[in-house]
Amino acid sequence: MLFNSFEFLVFFPTVVGLYFLLPHRFRWVLLLISSYAFYMFWRAAYAIILLVSTVVDYTCGRMMGRYTDSEKYKRKPWLWLSLISNLGILVAFKYFNFFSDTTESLSRWLGIAYAAPAFELLLPMGISFYTFQTMSYSIDVYHGRIKPEKHLGIFALFISFFPQLVAGPIERAGNLLGQLKQRHEFNYQRVTSGLRLMTWGLMKKVVIADRLALMVNQVYNDPTAYEGIPLIIATVFFAFQIYCDFSGYSDMAIGAARVMGFKLMENFRRPYFAASIREFWARWHISLSTWFRDYLYIPLGGSRVVKWRWYYNLFITFVISGFWHGANWTFIVWGALHGIFLIAGEVIKNQSHLLPRSIGLAKLPQLQRFMQVAAIFILVCLAWVFFRANSITDALYICSHMISGLSDSVNAIVHDTDGLRNTWLFLGQTRTSFLIACGVILLLVLVEWLLEHQIRLRVASLPAAVRIAAYGAVVAFIYLFGSFKETEFIYFQF
Repeated sequence: MLFNSFEFLVFFPTVVGLYFLLPHRFRWVLLLISSYAFYMFWRAAYAIILLVSTVVDYTCGRMMGRYTDSEKYKRKPWLWLSLISNLGILVAFKYFNFFSDTTESLSRWLGIAYAAPAFELLLPMGISFYTFQTMSYSIDVYHGRIKPEKHLGIFALFISFFPQLVAGPIERAGNLLGQLKQRHEFNYQRVTSGLRLMTWGLMKKVVIADRLALMVNQVYNDPTAYEGIPLIIATVFFAFQIYCDFSGYSDMAIGAARVMGFKLMENFRRPYFAASIREFWARWHISLSTWFRDYLYIPLGGSRVVKWRWYYNLFITFVISGFWHGANWTFIVWGALHGIFLIAGEVIKNQSHLLPRSIGLAKLPQLQRFMQVAAIFILVCLAWVFFRANSITDALYICSHMISGLSDSVNAIVHDTDGLRNTWLFLGQTRTSFLIACGVILLLVLVEWLLEHQIRLRVASLPAAVRIAAYGAVVAFIYLFGSFKETEFIYFQF
């Protein structure tokens, strides 16, 4: 079920109404049934995978809980069972064909006959998210950070909680499990706050992301038909498309949970205002970046090793993070680029005393910050090319022809006497649609700039008539400028 669907418009108020009407002891049952119904609305049979993962990790957790910290070695077989079962499911559905095709290509290059088997399996929705969530539970139980959950129903709800089931945030057991047992009373201010966040997320999805997708797809599905400015515009548009699509989902998930009294972790914190790659990843997909930090980067040694090994730990973490996003070399390159950018940033920072200092910029810290933010945005956009491109070949063409075709496209604009009516500039859309897309991006940047500078409009303190008028204006704006084709969120099948 999609958040931006009519079905969810009926499903969510029904669940919330029943949730607050039911006695506390029955609420987990309602949420568990609702969560599985939410997931099964997409593909009923795939709920079996979710159930298997739940039962295996519940059992492994209980078995590990039998042993004290001094008997930690006895927990290890159960940890491995949990990890192998979850990663096995993930590899079978998501990566088997990638490994098979790669082996076939390598064998062909070596002159070895190899018939690659292939499985035409639909990737289960949200499998990368809920497998990471349940794996973190098993790892935390193994290390004694949390106690194993004894209530199977509550644990099953922790894995399947519908607001964040298919695209995060990837919650930790220490944060969510306890909340699932707490009594949550109806609170008007909390409910309206959650609904406002859901509305903002919906606007980012249907007004910005889905509108930009039309133009991005036009270019990236046939990149050789473009060069210069259209490639640059499409890449910048994709940067905002994927941000609004994914953060829009997170906003709706966090808002939906907040309505019922649950607090999910923040997943995005205005990442395009970051002044370094390290800061970018402290703001982008926070639940995933902290997951890799805690369960991969730190176990590898983190920064508490010799410098070359530290750089290796950073690089391998980002490469694996890229591979998590998809079974394609484009995602691996995307992750590797971010690893290289981050390492380069650390090297430059460590050698900054050798670099010439600009007296002018030193006296203008805001200008310096702006230039750093702009530089990081350009690097992030360059990496997004590989994330969005259908192949490495397409990505290399886009990167090379952004610059090589720039002068020709500029000349075409300068000598355009038709008032910029050429569709090549507007990426296959009308001038009106293109200008609306630019306008909603500027609106997003303005809102996020206000939030970045902690300038918030206290909606709850406004008179009732003003609040109602404001809410009506937002709904009208979404209705007028939104795309209501029930387009899936980008991260649904990651």
